[in-house]
Amino acid sequence: RYEQREDFAVVMQPFFRNTLLPLDSTSKPDMSFFAADCVHFNVKGYAEMAMALWNNMLEPVGEKQTYNNFTHDRSKLRCPNPEKPFLSTRRNSGFGNSDLNLEKTGSSVPYWAVIVTAVAGVLVGSL
Repeated sequence: RYEQREDFAVVMQPFFRNTLLPLDSTSKPDMSFFAADCVHFNVKGYAEMAMALWNNMLEPVGEKQTYNNFTHDRSKLRCPNPEKPFLSTRRNSGFGNSDLNLEKTGSSVPYWAVIVTAVAGVLVGSL
């Protein structure tokens, strides 16, 4: 949708895709990253996620880290370098010059399949 825009981009940041539960020295879940409800992150956990997201935004598309190691080490926070002092997008990662034209690509699902599926769903739901 935004492929041809030069002033806006949407980029998937996969830093949480392969992240495992943080473990302590006894190989049990490290609860120091979680809030009192044991489900949501606390300040330390959110700091880890924020660092992973920031680092992901600086990595080129196609080379993004898909995990977070929960070390709570501030030195792993990356900074932009003089060669690339910006956030990475498809265009500035080298994918923007391809011959991809999104206006000419058609839908992979025929319109009639959506209608048939909707009608079938209503029939099955009413039974």
